[in-house]
Amino acid sequence: MRHPRDVLLGATVAAPLPVCDHYCGVEARMRKSLALQAEMAEEFGACVFDVTLDCEDGAPVGGEKDHANMVAALANQAQGAIDVIATRVAARVHPVDHPAFAQDVEIIVGSAGTALCHVMIPKVESAADVDLAVTWVDQWAARNGRVTPLPLHVLIESPAAIHRAFEIAAHSRVQSISFGLMDFVSAHGGAIPASAMGFQTGARGSSLDQFSHPLVVRAKLEIASACHAYGKVPSHCVVTEFGDMDAIQIAARQASHVLGYTRMWSIHPSQIRPILEAFSPSEQAIQEAADIISNAWRVDWAPISFAGKLHDRASYRYFWQVLERAHQTGRAIPSDVQLFFVEVSDLANKET
Repeated sequence: MRHPRDVLLGATVAAPLPVCDHYCGVEARMRKSLALQAEMAEEFGACVFDVTLDCEDGAPVGGEKDHANMVAALANQAQGAIDVIATRVAARVHPVDHPAFAQDVEIIVGSAGTALCHVMIPKVESAADVDLAVTWVDQWAARNGRVTPLPLHVLIESPAAIHRAFEIAAHSRVQSISFGLMDFVSAHGGAIPASAMGFQTGARGSSLDQFSHPLVVRAKLEIASACHAYGKVPSHCVVTEFGDMDAIQIAARQASHVLGYTRMWSIHPSQIRPILEAFSPSEQAIQEAADIISNAWRVDWAPISFAGKLHDRASYRYFWQVLERAHQTGRAIPSDVQLFFVEVSDLANKET
């Protein structure tokens, strides 16, 4: 059987990451987030969000070493905590020019490198910053016995970094780029109003917010475009109004459907399910994609006519990606395409 991933070539496709990246920096919240990840993995049958243990904003000044040790210990404890489904735990270290960066990497990657799904590098300004991070991460990952390269996610937070977004996205070790909204706004010296750090709904929506201020929207689009050009995952910034469910639902839908983001940050457990919902394809879209892919598979990916429209490998690629997104978000996969989502080792048995 020729798998869609092997056949539908011709476009740079990003790694199939969970659509939600949940950040926590306090030990109690870290433990609760890891427990919630396990619970929802059992519910959905997939690990539907990453847990990123935060050193940059989580470590108290002067307590960076103890915090890094705690993050490493929690990452190791979480490894294998979910039966069958692999855990996804990451760490955000300090920026490469911060005094605690090298210590963070030595402690966390050096003792938990095999337990991490990626390392988040904040305040990246150029590809040279990524090179520096790679040197340190690879050194300590190797000492921990990691065989495969540890992916790097980077956080772009300044106007100059936005200017270099394509250069950063082109780096072979960058898997995902996130947008640092509040630092970006602050970097403009008061030229962008504080309202652009938030999200306004209803009667409050008369001021420019993060989805309407031109400079902020331009920055978001630049990151999304750079990521899609090089097959990387664009990750949308936080919505700080974590108690406003309307805000997170509308913002997540805007990020996904309008700005081209395929992943989004969460800073409170209440935000995880709305993000999953917004970034998941609808049941109708999943069924349509399954019908087209199954029909295409039966004719060995030759062109077909379906519902009065011509489809070929260009549209097959799109509809396959719909099914991939459904799988990432724990949606039910129609029976006629479920064989594409079994383990590779099982495919031979499916063919016979």
